[in-house]
Amino acid sequence: MDDTSVAAGSLPDEAATLALGAAFARAAAAGLTVYLRGDLGAGKTTFTRGLLTALGHQGKVKSPTYTLVESYPFAEYSVHHFDLYRFADPEEWEDAGFNEYFGPRSLCLVEWPQQAAGLLPAADIELELAVDGNGRSYRFHANTATGQSCLIRLSTPSAASC
Repeated sequence: MDDTSVAAGSLPDEAATLALGAAFARAAAAGLTVYLRGDLGAGKTTFTRGLLTALGHQGKVKSPTYTLVESYPFAEYSVHHFDLYRFADPEEWEDAGFNEYFGPRSLCLVEWPQQAAGLLPAADIELELAVDGNGRSYRFHANTATGQSCLIRLSTPSAASC
């Protein structure tokens, strides 16, 4: 992929991370799988909260560390937020029917995707978040044409769904 497959920048505070999630919500659409990478406290759930709030969710957004997935239904599609930090048993993936969450009517955000390597669908986009002084840094990388289209839209001020 060319240089439009990467977008990066700095996030000086929590508000900036929330704003990045909101901007991504305007560029994203159903059918995307997004891997969220970063150490504990890097801002993965904060990014997700910004995205969900921009889509109209008004309740609390928590990391699904113990439930493994939290689902948020919207009119156009559902967002499924996975946190696989504590995931250890591949049979649990099948038993829980997690594969059914991924599809054309959902946007799946997956924290700690390496914990389910070989079980997850490939990521259209990977977002790496890192602590950078008192703020954070981010880097999006598109792995598919669909992901690349979303990153192009993300970089366009009047981002429309891809």
